[in-house]
Amino acid sequence: MKSRFKYRIYPTSGQKYRLAKLFGCVRVVWNDSLACCQEKYKLGQKKPTNSELQKLFITQAKKTEDREWLSEVSNIPLQQSLNDLNQAYQNFFKSTKGQHKGRTIKPPKFKTRKSKQTARFRKGGFKVGQHKVYLAKIGKLKIVWSRQLPATPSSVTVIKDSANRYFLSFVVEIQPETLPETDNSVGIDLGIKTFATFSDGTKVDAPKPLKKRIKKYRKLSKSLSKKTTGTNRYEKARLRVAKFHAKLKDTRTDFLHKLSTEIINENQVIVLEDLNVSGMMKNRKLSRTISDLGWRTFRTFLEGKAEKYGRDFRIISRP
Repeated sequence: MKSRFKYRIYPTSGQKYRLAKLFGCVRVVWNDSLACCQEKYKLGQKKPTNSELQKLFITQAKKTEDREWLSEVSNIPLQQSLNDLNQAYQNFFKSTKGQHKGRTIKPPKFKTRKSKQTARFRKGGFKVGQHKVYLAKIGKLKIVWSRQLPATPSSVTVIKDSANRYFLSFVVEIQPETLPETDNSVGIDLGIKTFATFSDGTKVDAPKPLKKRIKKYRKLSKSLSKKTTGTNRYEKARLRVAKFHAKLKDTRTDFLHKLSTEIINENQVIVLEDLNVSGMMKNRKLSRTISDLGWRTFRTFLEGKAEKYGRDFRIISRP
């Protein structure tokens, strides 16, 4: 099975400039190809194949005056961007036909420079060293190894989040581990006041990071709303809000990881109710609280860790 390992990196100012150029090229190739696909659908024609899109918006585009700067970055992330677009369309088509499990998948959207920026490298475009990771046409990036990679990665994604932090996310093929079997089983009831109530009566409270710092959040949001979009002051205020949300997310994710790991280690069978989170989020009085709890992320962690460690994870359907 495949697993992701994410690490913080610290690029130099020159590497940040080259990464910004790479993110921009990946974004342009994606957007140009997506616009072409949408135009074809409007005319009642079939979507161009992946090879046709690569020829049009990478190979031939580099020869034009408007897109000649695409040749300044590695070709691998540009190709991977179109592979991801093709996969996004496949997932969307499967979802519309009812062949995809889970919630409905929407069609691909255009990328903007304001959101999270990513670029994916396959083998041949990166090399992992002891203290640094080399990316083609970017250089050797200083990385903090919080844990060792269990195997040679098949790909790596360089990420810049909205708080201007940089990460590397490796995809590694791992073998499922088997934890010692136990006779314990647990049913979990998720709630708002109490995050989780176990079948044995144990209750677990969530940190609710946003609720505890709601005054600061309102102050930052108010400050951002007063700034003129596109100005330096607006960007500084936006960055403060982004860093605030990043800290909340880190706190929430750390709690959910520790709780899900504890549950998987102690129980052979884990039963969770199938909550209609997307429907509950439409309630404006509950949406902020539910998103602060991270129910969906908790379920994802439990599913992934149960598969990895050989536990029996079950979902009870809604009545």
